[in-house]
Amino acid sequence: MNVLLIGGGGREHALAWKLAQSSMLDELYVTPGNPGTMRHGRNVPLDLDDPRALRQLIIDKRIRMVVVGPEAPLAGGLHDRIAADPQLKDLVTVIGPVAAGARLEGSKEFAKEFMIRHNIPTAAFRAFGRDQLPEAIAQLDHMESPYVIKADGLAQGKGVVITSDRQEAERVLKDMLGGNALGHAADRVLLEQHLSGTEVSAFLITDGQAFKMLPSAKDYKRIGDGDTGPNTGGMGAVSPVPFATKEFMAKVHDRIALPTIRGLHSEGIPYQGFLFLGLINVDGDPFLIEYNVRLGDPEAQVILPRLRSDLMDLFEGIATGTLSERHVDVDGRACVSVVLASEGYPGKYATGKPIVGLDLVQGAHVFQAGTAEEGGRLVTHGGRVLCVTAFGKDIEHAILNAYTNTALIDFEGKTHRSDIGHDLLRDPASKGGGGSGVKLGVK
Repeated sequence: MNVLLIGGGGREHALAWKLAQSSMLDELYVTPGNPGTMRHGRNVPLDLDDPRALRQLIIDKRIRMVVVGPEAPLAGGLHDRIAADPQLKDLVTVIGPVAAGARLEGSKEFAKEFMIRHNIPTAAFRAFGRDQLPEAIAQLDHMESPYVIKADGLAQGKGVVITSDRQEAERVLKDMLGGNALGHAADRVLLEQHLSGTEVSAFLITDGQAFKMLPSAKDYKRIGDGDTGPNTGGMGAVSPVPFATKEFMAKVHDRIALPTIRGLHSEGIPYQGFLFLGLINVDGDPFLIEYNVRLGDPEAQVILPRLRSDLMDLFEGIATGTLSERHVDVDGRACVSVVLASEGYPGKYATGKPIVGLDLVQGAHVFQAGTAEEGGRLVTHGGRVLCVTAFGKDIEHAILNAYTNTALIDFEGKTHRSDIGHDLLRDPASKGGGGSGVKLGVK
């Protein structure tokens, strides 16, 4: 089978690497891809907004499956456009939801209302539009810190601010609702109850009827050690998560995953592909913070290496509606990823810095994200540049292996966190937020 993979980041490199292992794959095409994906398939230029170009590529390359990595094309209706094309609708399976399903990530307000409709445990919230800035500021007076402020729309992982400073919370609201911070993503903003606990990411794959749980992971969003500094797209990840025991994950399955899939079906929203469940463990009970309608990044870089099952076989189960008959087999070892970023990220950063040392790496995978080739050299081309992923018999050894290989790679301005996974060594139940008890009416 010929497959078209859409995206060009570290997640897509990991997907390309995993797909290339399948005997079911004939040719893999990636758009736009990156220098890393070129090792596993062919990078092809494509304007996703040009339906004729997309149709021609699919027909010319005899594509039978389109795998969508990032969220933006899904929220923009890529699946819908392919399904509506009379020349493509019976030819291609799309792995990724239609636009109605992508609203679970594209609108946090829609997602929260969906959770409430289907009795999925989550934090209370209130939503405000641009003409409601005074009301939003006044709402802060009815909340206890820390304040959780979320832009409603897609903001590339940078639309959430958590602060204990009342003045900063007001400033953030003014920047979002009253200014240009995050653009249209902040046309509506949520003020949300703060829950105290440890965060964990759960993942599933579904054909719209059946679903299979994938390995859990924990990612590290803030730029600095000790979870300091601004949020990023993710600076590292660990899988599995020690506190995500069979008992805890059974609660996730029964209280969150199952009612989500049933809720989508009952509302007539077809959904096929990955679904991310952003969770927080509150005294042993899972609460849902948010949905993502695709694999996380860098969580994909620890989940996919642990997945022993043939990913193409799972996708075939989606295409034929037989996912319930497929098996998910997971490597029992621990896996840790460390992101190497450009100096200045998530703010302004320079690019074009030569990358050296990849040939020295042993016993680890290096997934490329913000890279490019210039004059035959690999150079930096983004904020998050590389992701070093390594196994170990436990988390401690996986951390050691990942950081040993991280030290072998260099480029000017290389920066990374030095504490990925360390909190799980000390006390897996001790990390998380401060006090809760926010006084908010559930909308």
